[in-house]
Amino acid sequence: MKNISNFLFFAIILVTVVATAQERPADSLIKVKGSSSFIDEINIPDAVVYSKTNNKQVYIEHRGIKMWCDQALFYTKDNFVRAIGNVRMNQGDSLKMQSRFAQYDGNSKLAFANGNVVMTNPDTTLKTDSLFFDRVKQEAYYRSGGTVRDTASTLTSRIGRFFVKESRYQFLDDVVVKNKEYTINSPHLNYYTETGHAFLYGPSTITSSTSKVYCERGFYDTRADTGYFVKNSKIDYNNRTIWGDSLYFDRNRAFASATNNIIVLDTINNSIINGHYAEVFREKDSVFITKRAVAISTENQDSIYIHADTLMVTGPENDRVIRGFHDARLFKSDLSGKSDSIISIQKEGITKMLTRPILWNNNSQITGDSIFIYGNTETEKLDSLLVTENAFMIDQDSSGGFSQVKGKQLVGYFNDNNEMREVHINKNVENLIYTRDEFGKLIGINKGTSGRMIVEFEEKAIVMITTLDNPDDKTYPPDQLEENARKMRGFKWRGDEQLLTRNDLFKGKLAPVLPIIRGIPPPAVEEDFFKSLEDIKLNENSRVKKKDLKTRKKDQIAVPLSQSAVKTSEN
Repeated sequence: MKNISNFLFFAIILVTVVATAQERPADSLIKVKGSSSFIDEINIPDAVVYSKTNNKQVYIEHRGIKMWCDQALFYTKDNFVRAIGNVRMNQGDSLKMQSRFAQYDGNSKLAFANGNVVMTNPDTTLKTDSLFFDRVKQEAYYRSGGTVRDTASTLTSRIGRFFVKESRYQFLDDVVVKNKEYTINSPHLNYYTETGHAFLYGPSTITSSTSKVYCERGFYDTRADTGYFVKNSKIDYNNRTIWGDSLYFDRNRAFASATNNIIVLDTINNSIINGHYAEVFREKDSVFITKRAVAISTENQDSIYIHADTLMVTGPENDRVIRGFHDARLFKSDLSGKSDSIISIQKEGITKMLTRPILWNNNSQITGDSIFIYGNTETEKLDSLLVTENAFMIDQDSSGGFSQVKGKQLVGYFNDNNEMREVHINKNVENLIYTRDEFGKLIGINKGTSGRMIVEFEEKAIVMITTLDNPDDKTYPPDQLEENARKMRGFKWRGDEQLLTRNDLFKGKLAPVLPIIRGIPPPAVEEDFFKSLEDIKLNENSRVKKKDLKTRKKDQIAVPLSQSAVKTSEN
């Protein structure tokens, strides 16, 4: 009776297979081969059990996918197979997977694997606990944590999706990329396995021993070690922090550049550089910046601004040197000036104004071949200034008259309020000084020469003049000195050029034309992985249940990120 029963059961299975085959194309059916098979009517109804023998595994094939396992349960009616033990699955030569368990539906072409899952392609290896693989869309998906390794990096995330045709991973939630040189942290990272290109979305960082990059949208080439960052991006680099609309980073060259609305903050020296294009060389400890470049440093709660067509900041953290080239300008609340170039040496407290310099301090205008301004590095106040060759000082008094002194050299001294308190003019001194009474009425004009002269100031006005070394001077009543005689040779009052506010640093200059930042497109809003699987009929013996074929609420992290990126795509 038992033999007859077995015969009848096999006959039923055979009829079912034949009937099913007549309904479907022949290649749509899963093919299972094994040297040992049996039917367990009680425990596993409607299935044929295949087992390996003599170390030869069960072989399963279906439309380009091949599987090997120690045991297979083939549900012929549903065209569904469960593979157990040392499972291997290959799709062509490019995609391979190993696991302890796998199941495959020949109708929906949905595969599911769990238990030490390892998926490899020519460029990467993925390890996870559970993995869905949709052969129709050619996408794999995990949501219980996974690790991907390539030749240079290790990438981990809680949620991951692999797009086979694009050779692209989408990593979501607590994404970490580790390399021997750096670590990337991001909530959303798209990674292309063939090129090693990574796109970062949301608050992301790239951290190494020498730098830290932050961005909310960025690109990084993990093999060339170069990156491009936009949207609230910054680089912390050797005690400098760089912000800009667009940042470029090259780790191999220890180089970074920034474009549009740049801020470079020197955290050690409490200084800032602004502009619209900058280059930073970490190993050379230098910054190059153009397009409305301004260096701002703070001394004694007062800011000093240096502007030029091009600025360079070089030197280690406690010995910065600022160089400004072409139409350089300086502004401080009580001091301003212009020259072809400016050099400011922090450690020595010296600012050099070279080639056609002009300096204004309150009502005084000073010119010469070169002007050197000395500051007290301890008190951070102005100490003195030196004008070498062709020194010429003009002081406009309260009534509009111009007192003038010139000589070969000028040395000036400042008081604690950074106002000129005393000026020494040396060699070949000439002077023309207005004298007024206590009511401001002009009572005389003194003209003369001497070997040296000392001019003393109080409350921004000349109060005493001392001539030394063969003085020869004469005071003229105002009506005896014509207007054209009241100006010494070389006189040129340039008060209309004086910088009265920091905005005057750009007076007379055209605003730079800024390049349009192309930016990085926001991440695509991908179709839900399970959407096309909503209507599939699962075998009742499937480990995957209907409730599993849905994106859980906690796994929807990508949705707000994508929507946010779309809203700010113009940035």
